[in-house]
Amino acid sequence: MVLKVDVPSTLIHGGVAEGYGPVADAFRRNFAQRREIGAACAVYRDGRKVVDLWGGYRDGTTRDPWERDTMVPVFSTTKGVSSMAVALLHSRGQLDYDERVAAYWPEFAAAGKADITVRQLLSHQAGLVTVDRPLELRDLSGSPALATALAQQRPAWTPGERHGYHGTTLGWYESELVSRVDPQGRHLGRFFADEVAAPLSLDFHIGLPDDTARCRVARIHGFRTWEMMLHIKAMPPAFALAFANPRSLSARAFGNPRVLRVPENINRPDVQAAEIPAVNGIGLVRSIARLYGDAAAGGAELGLTTATLDELKSPARTPSRGLADQVLRLPTQYSLGYVKPFPAFRFGSASGTAFGTMGLGGSFAFADPDTGTGFAYAMNRTGFHLWDDPREVALRDALFSNVLGEMPQRPDATAAR
Repeated sequence: MVLKVDVPSTLIHGGVAEGYGPVADAFRRNFAQRREIGAACAVYRDGRKVVDLWGGYRDGTTRDPWERDTMVPVFSTTKGVSSMAVALLHSRGQLDYDERVAAYWPEFAAAGKADITVRQLLSHQAGLVTVDRPLELRDLSGSPALATALAQQRPAWTPGERHGYHGTTLGWYESELVSRVDPQGRHLGRFFADEVAAPLSLDFHIGLPDDTARCRVARIHGFRTWEMMLHIKAMPPAFALAFANPRSLSARAFGNPRVLRVPENINRPDVQAAEIPAVNGIGLVRSIARLYGDAAAGGAELGLTTATLDELKSPARTPSRGLADQVLRLPTQYSLGYVKPFPAFRFGSASGTAFGTMGLGGSFAFADPDTGTGFAYAMNRTGFHLWDDPREVALRDALFSNVLGEMPQRPDATAAR
């Protein structure tokens, strides 16, 4: 069962700019009322850091405190960070979202994939949610075996007709595509480190370096698959039932390699060292907020063009057969590696220009260009919501509703406070 820990108020640290006190209040309440073990939240507004909070225990078992430089695995919140590398290639004119993937990666055309566009692939419409060939951790860091398995995969549906969450595969497809476009042939982890993290001084990694001090990395306190059934009101019932069936598309989307099926395995050093750009990003929460904050404020430091930002801000293009997610089993919206706001998941300002990704257990980060805001939150006790974890949405609602005067972040936002 998920660990229960009492966190004293003396272990909550950081600060906020004038006027952002409601976010700090909500952060403290998460520890007092919502069983937070360890967490951090950061916000950049118009390029300026206005919220930087951290606290609790980086390891709830040993009671080691969460420090200012504690890094945390963020699961699928990694997807949005990884997709910023692809957006940078688009800004440099090296990649066209509407070009066929096979124009950059000829082998990709196998098994009925010749006409899939980069936009369809990044928007979870390609039907490539599984890899049928069994994978091992040693295969994941840009190996020829992985590239072959990806190229030979047959889509689960006609690309462009439906969409479904590419839970682990999206990052590997992005990585191979990046390596084909980048003149130096770098895969996504190395490209991100050199071209995104270094210029912005981000302490965030897709494939944790071997020399990282282990005492800086938060321990994830996860759940087992069977526990999902005890939280059916939080986890969508159709998804929870499908995930419990190992033969379903929903389960197979997260089960190769098998080590990824258990959330706590993200604590293993070999899993953290592998390159899994959809799943295993590890770093400072303020670094994620800084990245999104730069994008929200115009992308000047990263080098994003207005054309690329306009693409990221634009509404998602709906698959021809509707919004029913074939993996998550409810309506969703995706665009260019990001989740876009939709009725069941309202984030950012009311215009819908926001873009970001949520991670298993409750983490979430996004850019809201209308307010120039980059937001990031991550924790080490995994919850059971696909989005709108009560801890995260309390912080987001405090920021957007109470501070910025924007819309409540969900229909019952008052209940999250």
